[in-house]
Amino acid sequence: MTEDLATRRGSVTRLEDGRQRLEFRRSWPDPIEDVWGALTGPDRLARWIGRYEGERGVGATGTFVMTHEEGEPVGEPMTILECDPPRRLVVEWTQQDTEDWRVDLDLWREGGRTHLSFVQVFPADADVVDFAMGWHWYLEKLGAELGDPAPPEDWDAFSAGVGPAYGRPPSGGPVTAG
Repeated sequence: MTEDLATRRGSVTRLEDGRQRLEFRRSWPDPIEDVWGALTGPDRLARWIGRYEGERGVGATGTFVMTHEEGEPVGEPMTILECDPPRRLVVEWTQQDTEDWRVDLDLWREGGRTHLSFVQVFPADADVVDFAMGWHWYLEKLGAELGDPAPPEDWDAFSAGVGPAYGRPPSGGPVTAG
């Protein structure tokens, strides 16, 4: 995981309106249909991030539960905005303490590999670092579902390994100015 942390880390760019665009890129030798299945298949989805219960298809709504979070998992309303198997999935779900989240997932084949672009846009004043580290964790879990080495089972060990690349100390706590 750490040997290519610079390329696996999310990148943040500013949009013209000031919002922040977080993007991750990943690729696997697996066929595009297999990667799509890991992103959307109920059993495989549950192994790396959580459960979606509800209708499937453009405009469908349901409940998404991130089952790998600390504490009691909470279901949140989710809407499927776009779905073009096996190339594009866009979902939006209601969050309790922040603005609603929209996540765009795009897949394509190139050079014998299936590539994923994961994009989420945040408000201009959002502290994106914790979100980026969290999505990095989940994308590592997705990679393990596709045959990559498994990330550490423990969040503290994971954040200790990737935190410094995101400007966080190995403890995972906030960075303090010196």
